[in-house]
Amino acid sequence: MTTQIMVQKALELAGIETLPCDSQIITPGTDVRRVLFGIDMETQELLLAKHLGFDCVVSHHPHAGSAMIEFAKVMEIQIDKMVGFGVPINRAQKALRKKQLSVDIGMHVSNYDRTASAAKLLNLAYFNVHMPADLITENEVQALLDQRFGGEPKATLGDVMDFLKGMEAYANAPAGPVIRVGSEKDYAGKIAVLMAGGTNGGAEVYKAYFDAGVGTIIAMHMPEDVKKAVEEQGYGNVIIAGHMASDSIGLRKIAEAWRGMGLEVVTMAGILAV
Repeated sequence: MTTQIMVQKALELAGIETLPCDSQIITPGTDVRRVLFGIDMETQELLLAKHLGFDCVVSHHPHAGSAMIEFAKVMEIQIDKMVGFGVPINRAQKALRKKQLSVDIGMHVSNYDRTASAAKLLNLAYFNVHMPADLITENEVQALLDQRFGGEPKATLGDVMDFLKGMEAYANAPAGPVIRVGSEKDYAGKIAVLMAGGTNGGAEVYKAYFDAGVGTIIAMHMPEDVKKAVEEQGYGNVIIAGHMASDSIGLRKIAEAWRGMGLEVVTMAGILAV
């Protein structure tokens, strides 16, 4: 099995055709059989993989190459998402700009060669799949919530929390769903699941959603400055579903697809079993 075929399957599951710039094959493999797969796979995990006899390591988060340097570019997809929820395109672009610039500045000075050179020295196939997995998660969670609450205008955050905690993906997660802004008795309103597009878009992005009529955002994680800004705005709600648990939804589907192609795939480093 080649790494290119493995990546193509991930893209197919995500419903996209081209590899996003936050995902990259660092060291290609042409005869992959045993895969070690985790959310954060760096030099220590590469050494473990070599010791255990794996020939390919796959990370979810980018820790090497242009997938790190160009990470901010993938955030552009958030503009389309905002527009889909009624945010004017000009506001969507400007709302994202501050956080996108901050991410770009941070990634530009990162050591993009550290893990890449380790993979090459260890002669291991190595790549990451970030946005494809996040899209799988986002689409699945959004569809389930739409199906459950689409006809219930007075559903509360408590109702949404009960539903999320009842999902197999979150039921036993150590860091599961939690209300960060709002209370259990608050009406949820229109729900937007924001789990793809690089990283959290920042306070202005959240404000834009709420001004466009979204009542509740469900995300993987939220910095404290965004929490404070949403609280000051006064009418939006935020539920944080959990980072590892949410990432694991899409990653498990990719792992199962690879197993179906004849590969041995062992998951670790944050990909949670259910």
